[in-house]
Amino acid sequence: QVQVVESGGGLVQAGGSLRLSCAASGIPFIISAMGWHRQAPGKQRELVAAVGSGGSTDYADSVKGRFTISKDNAKNTLYLQMNNLKPEDTAVYYCNVQSWRDFWGQGTQVTVSS
Repeated sequence: QVQVVESGGGLVQAGGSLRLSCAASGIPFIISAMGWHRQAPGKQRELVAAVGSGGSTDYADSVKGRFTISKDNAKNTLYLQMNNLKPEDTAVYYCNVQSWRDFWGQGTQVTVSS
């Protein structure tokens, strides 16, 4: 019933851009926050960016100035605009929805070539 689906990943050259989307449906209660996490091979999953219900945003230091998180409340869709991508951004990106518990998507692969 609850579904979180990411899209928009792909292969891009360093310096390029991608926009990730996350469509959330079936969340029965208020959403307190939404965010993007990523996990590279052999590394821990880390927070990339998050936005609270009031619109406040947080970013990992590594992506500040390059990534922008936004959401469309009417569509229950989360976005991550990723500019000036670097090879170290290569990872599977996961959408997280915080409600009565955390919900996660299956992830979308982002690969940045040098």
